[in-house]
Amino acid sequence: MVSDQVNKYIGSLIKQRNPLLTEMELYAAENEIPIMDIVSVEAMLQFLSFANTKNVLEIGTAIGYSAMRITERLPDCKVVSIERNNERYEKAKEFISKGQLENRITLIYGDALEAPSAIQEYGPFDALFIDAAKGQYKRFFELYSPLVKKGGIIISDNVLYKGVVAKEGKVAKGIRTMVVNLRSYNEMLMTNDKYETTFYPIGDGMAISKKK
Repeated sequence: MVSDQVNKYIGSLIKQRNPLLTEMELYAAENEIPIMDIVSVEAMLQFLSFANTKNVLEIGTAIGYSAMRITERLPDCKVVSIERNNERYEKAKEFISKGQLENRITLIYGDALEAPSAIQEYGPFDALFIDAAKGQYKRFFELYSPLVKKGGIIISDNVLYKGVVAKEGKVAKGIRTMVVNLRSYNEMLMTNDKYETTFYPIGDGMAISKKK
């Protein structure tokens, strides 16, 4: 993994976000809500830009930060995002309304494991962004990768989980199942002959999979 010092330095080089995004960053920090770190989100936006992405399906809205960053960087792109936590869903609606992005970001309240039919009508998608319950990544992939167009990409965040996924030896009991599931997911990505996958030691680890 990249050291905190290097991440801090890279983060210092990234230009200041607009006031609303800065407000969201502060809100997330104060309320311990996980959003993408600055370096990771910049990398994701670059990948989406290279792929000429016009529509994204996001699994895990949180407060809408990454969805809003996508629409800011890619002015022709729309996002469909699903969130199961009601408090975060309502906060995301509030921030998206402040940003006047209701016509570009479609929020769906529900559990992504139970909502493929509700999302299917919005597809197919140029990109799928998975950033929700880490122990369920393989299931999210199974449910929603069919909605990704040929040549589209799947971005999976947090696939190295603080480097623990790559470490040998015992894993703390509280995260053991999640780590085992992430390892299984990563191995599946690399052996799936329908995709070309590369792992990047950015933030908590990111996998980029291109659909053949």
